[in-house]
Amino acid sequence: MAEGAAEVSAESDDAGDLGTVEPERGVAPIKPQYLTTKEQFHEFLEAKGQEKPSQESELDISGKLYLAPLTTCGNLPFRRICKRFGADVTCGEMAVCTNLLQGQTSEWALLRRHPCEDIFGVQLEGAFPDTMTKCAELLNRTIEVDFVDINVGCPIDLVFKKGGGCALMNRLAKFQQIVRGMNQVLDVPLTVKLRTGVQERVNLAHRLLPDLRDWGAALVTLHGRSREQRYTKLADWQYIEQCVAAAHPMPLFGNGDVLSYEDANRARQTGVAGVMIARGALLKPWLFTEIKEQRHWDISSSERLDILRDFTHYGLEHWGSDTQGVEKTRRFLLEWLSFLCRYVPVGLLERLPQRINERPPYYLGRDYLETLMASQKAADWIRISEMLLGPVPPNFVFLPKHKANAYK
Repeated sequence: MAEGAAEVSAESDDAGDLGTVEPERGVAPIKPQYLTTKEQFHEFLEAKGQEKPSQESELDISGKLYLAPLTTCGNLPFRRICKRFGADVTCGEMAVCTNLLQGQTSEWALLRRHPCEDIFGVQLEGAFPDTMTKCAELLNRTIEVDFVDINVGCPIDLVFKKGGGCALMNRLAKFQQIVRGMNQVLDVPLTVKLRTGVQERVNLAHRLLPDLRDWGAALVTLHGRSREQRYTKLADWQYIEQCVAAAHPMPLFGNGDVLSYEDANRARQTGVAGVMIARGALLKPWLFTEIKEQRHWDISSSERLDILRDFTHYGLEHWGSDTQGVEKTRRFLLEWLSFLCRYVPVGLLERLPQRINERPPYYLGRDYLETLMASQKAADWIRISEMLLGPVPPNFVFLPKHKANAYK
């Protein structure tokens, strides 16, 4: 998950007793008597046993480029852009299990899949085995996906303090019950995304990977940073390489700091089954093309504007073309522009390639539009949005979730 603010409702030990609220959009209701108490949950696991019958489907994505489930920015219109440029595997934004079980329309919208997403999964966040197993059982009957991913990488306090995300790495009993329980009710493979650990100098992943393999995970993606590190240091690909051996024969994908085909090539040399791309896709979604064609693309400002125009068309198709849909599309466009502005055109770089951890220098573009797109000012992002969606409404306010910049 791309780290950022996410609205997460309170999750408690009573989460398994959320009733039988029927989600909107024609989703089947939850079975009234399914795992409604912790006792029933443990009886369920004991009855099923450790082993699960062969799955109805397998997940073979080795060697493929995997677009990370990016909170806020990894919406369906953005994923369509990335698919067009060569992303092989896509995943919906992190969805909170309690919100799904309560039938919240906005949460269910995160699970929508576009026809172009030929290999697609959804990512779930939660802290309690009964809640997550119940949610997995519901999704197994109501949506078409190729895999379900457990978020064990989210570092934000709101999730961590409730016992979800990275906190599961320190809650092994709960973690095991979650993986085993979800794996028992799913007909598609279960995957896990996690970090190196919680604390900066205390790596945990290498010890967890054999357990995850035994519990039934089909694949794990490892982000090469701890929760404490966030983005303050480079991803540790040497440690990811060590974890490849610990995970064997379970496939391990690596994630962190890939912004060029050279970065991807170095990542593959660690022996990972594949590479997940997160921030790199936000800075330049054509990165997937660069990796597959092994080249640097000096994309023009007009070509980049065309990409943004396509995003707005996809957004209006997805969120609606009425006033509300236009403004929702605008806000997601602005969130993306807060990342996109960090891209430095290949033709202006003093040395190749651009490094994701380096602050982009101020530069004068080769034309007005290229200079405008490089601006770190939210007011200029607004100007770009107005080029595509018309004037902002009166008293418009924009505060990026992922940046300190703001516009009023």
